[in-house]
Amino acid sequence: MQIQRRSFLIGAGGAAAGGLLAATAAHAESEAPSAPAASSDVVDFLGANQAGVYRPAAQQQHACFAAFKVLSRDAAELRSLLQKLTVKAGILGGGHKANEALPASELTGVTGAPPINSGIMGEDIPTAGFTMTLGLAGSLFDNPAYGVAAKKPKGLTDMKVFPKDQIDQEWTGGDLILQLCADSSDMVHYALRDIMKATRGQLQLQWKINGFHNRPRPDGAPRNLFGYKDGIVNPAQDEKLVWLGKDSGQPAWAEGGTFMVVRIIRMLVEFWDRVGLGEQDGMIGRHRGSGAPLGQDKETDAPDYASDPKGETIPLDAHIRLANPRTKETAGSRMLRRGYNYELGVDLNGNLQAGLIFASFQQNIQEQFEATQTRLANEPMTDYIEPFGGGYFFVVPGVQKEGGFLGEGLFA
Repeated sequence: MQIQRRSFLIGAGGAAAGGLLAATAAHAESEAPSAPAASSDVVDFLGANQAGVYRPAAQQQHACFAAFKVLSRDAAELRSLLQKLTVKAGILGGGHKANEALPASELTGVTGAPPINSGIMGEDIPTAGFTMTLGLAGSLFDNPAYGVAAKKPKGLTDMKVFPKDQIDQEWTGGDLILQLCADSSDMVHYALRDIMKATRGQLQLQWKINGFHNRPRPDGAPRNLFGYKDGIVNPAQDEKLVWLGKDSGQPAWAEGGTFMVVRIIRMLVEFWDRVGLGEQDGMIGRHRGSGAPLGQDKETDAPDYASDPKGETIPLDAHIRLANPRTKETAGSRMLRRGYNYELGVDLNGNLQAGLIFASFQQNIQEQFEATQTRLANEPMTDYIEPFGGGYFFVVPGVQKEGGFLGEGLFA
């Protein structure tokens, strides 16, 4: 059924849906996102880097990670798709009236066209701090139909499977990923539907997962579903661990981009809830209540490993100690993390299917994410988690001026 449906979508022609697609494509190619109207929750779209990696500083509360198969038949269609996604990102992030999403004049003569807007947000679409971050998988570069193999960033491989991973193929793959973030769950849902409607016949959804996190309790970093603060230590932009620069050794067009790792990790919460708090703290290396490293008072305090060489305060195999040993040799393997919690209902045994959508951004997947994950391979917490999905992607540079589009450098 999926193959038949895809064939229908690709071949859709003069019907109402086809007319709307043509109108939307024309709109995408004729416009680029302009600077949004001033608002306290508008995240500027234009910039050297894509918003949604470091911006906004206060990470939005809701997210959707959606991976798609690209159905474009050649480079021209791929270019058109990326232009259309760029227009959508600018419009959705700027706030608009429902009937402003596509000029009414472009629907003239389209008989029985569906509504421009799904209606779930009413007629005034808020910005809700929305950002769309676009990444491309290695499979897209490897497709000979697009002629972009020479532009493939070095190190963009298939996702590495580590010894205790439980990979489910239904939760991997995709040529293109969109990270959609906003401060309301209905805005994330609205944006996904709006994008899918505009790209019908060009993108086929492979897998998606919605994430959330709550406001920090009591302050500082938000908590994961094990109850511990997550994302306390992240590199600043000026540490040059995330964005590709001129000296990166990567193709010139990739400057301003970054590599994105997505890992969907089930947390065996029922099993975890049967473990004593002291043992939990020891596995993490932090006090659950305050988020402070063991032996410290505040979550932002740096653990003093030099004074604890035998791991008497923070065990040698604690998560924070393995992930970031704070040595000169491992300083370059730090990465920016932007994770979300998720819930997917219950499994056949009546256990909760819940966990973490781990998302990290780095200059080099092998030297940062994979190096860190290798150190964590045998940590005690592996008994309580099951990574089962995700992928590796390249987040293309941002759009720096009106008229440009995401991935434009692929066609230069």
